[in-house]
Amino acid sequence: MPKLLVKKHELICPHEVILDVKEGDNLCEVLLKNEINIEHACEMSRACTTCHVVIRAGFKSLDAPEEDEEDLLDRAWGLEAESRLSCQVIVGKEDLEIEIPKYTINHARE
Repeated sequence: MPKLLVKKHELICPHEVILDVKEGDNLCEVLLKNEINIEHACEMSRACTTCHVVIRAGFKSLDAPEEDEEDLLDRAWGLEAESRLSCQVIVGKEDLEIEIPKYTINHARE
C-alpha cells in the first residue's frame, strides 16, 4: 500500500503528515477525507488551479497529465515541472510526497 507524505503548509497542513493510500485513489479526495482542506473551487471538475500541488517524489509513477490540465497549470501560482492538479492525480503503486504551494489563485474569490 503506497504512502502519501504531505509536507507542512502554514495554513492547510500545519504539520507534516503521512497517510496510507490505495492505488487508484484520487489525490484531492484523499487530502479532503483526511482533513487537509486544500482548495478545490471547481469541485474537482478540472476547471481551475486551486488544488495545485507539487509532486516532490513519485512524479514519474503517475499517468501523464492531459493537455487541458497542462493548460490550466500554466495559470497556477508557483508552477514547477512536477506540478499537478490534485483533482486529476490518481495514486499509483509508488509512494508520493507532495507540497501544497504557499499561494493559490482563486478567481471566484478574488
